[in-house]
Amino acid sequence: MARVSLAEAHDLVAAALAADGASDRNAASVARALVGAEADGLKGHGLSRVPGYAAQLRAKKIIGDAPPAASRPRPGVLAIDAAHGFAYPALDLAVETLPAMARAQGIAAASISRSHHCGAAGQPVEALADAGLVALLFANTPAAMAPWGGRTAVLGTNPIAFACPLSGEAPIVIDLSLSRVARGNIMAAKQRGESIPEGWALDAEGRPTTDPAAALKGTMAPLGDAKGVALALMVELLAAGLTGALFAGEASSFLDAEGGPPGTGQLILALDPVAFSSGAGERFAVLARAIDQQEGARLPGARRLANRETAAATGLEIGDALLAEIRTLANMTADR
Repeated sequence: MARVSLAEAHDLVAAALAADGASDRNAASVARALVGAEADGLKGHGLSRVPGYAAQLRAKKIIGDAPPAASRPRPGVLAIDAAHGFAYPALDLAVETLPAMARAQGIAAASISRSHHCGAAGQPVEALADAGLVALLFANTPAAMAPWGGRTAVLGTNPIAFACPLSGEAPIVIDLSLSRVARGNIMAAKQRGESIPEGWALDAEGRPTTDPAAALKGTMAPLGDAKGVALALMVELLAAGLTGALFAGEASSFLDAEGGPPGTGQLILALDPVAFSSGAGERFAVLARAIDQQEGARLPGARRLANRETAAATGLEIGDALLAEIRTLANMTADR
């Protein structure tokens, strides 16, 4: 294992992506998101994604220099076309634009179409909560879960994220996929040559498996069984049906360079608390204290914040093979 600073990791990731066709602005956006996820301990959405992203850039499955374009079809709606580029620049545009819209009207929404993997879904909603807003994000992903009682994947793992501001404190952030674990965790286990716990996934025949390669060819186990599948269906309708993006069963994989761009979607809702109640902030704090003051209890996101503080102080611990691969990609900049 090697240890690198957050700044060095950011520069390496950005250089690796730029070497394979990402514009400097897009490469920097992706690097911020991946390094941030790694620092928070969300390794399935962190630096393990770099080799796959680079391969997809080379194959034009991700259009590396695509700038997101926004329109305002209604006063409260921001429609963003990610143009088959990375999702992160489109999410940055939503986070930059939504606060003023939400403060003017009380509520605003951003739809993102022709998008890609949105990584740690808690990041954009946390940024909106830092701006004083309550925020929700729904994202669909390529097919990875079967409908309840079925065997063929037609739903994604479809993360949901929520953030709520707390005066003088870090916001509450909830970020969960609707499979028992995020698919990125299985990809990371495969890269490390490790098995996965039983109960995470099923193989192509619908049997429980601890082999990450078999799991990636099969389906993910849903969070909460039939309830998780129902929520995944809801997210498909919101993040793809509503936005005009591709459904999970129509999208190509985020994990390889085969096929065309996945074309998935995201939907972000931003609410200004004071538009609904002048005392909303105080009420948020009451419930937060009721949880935080219980012995042994913690608010969602506490571990993530602790990991972030440690990473800022001591850097990131990265596997030697992964770090060498990213450095090789970054060093290709001079050769292309």
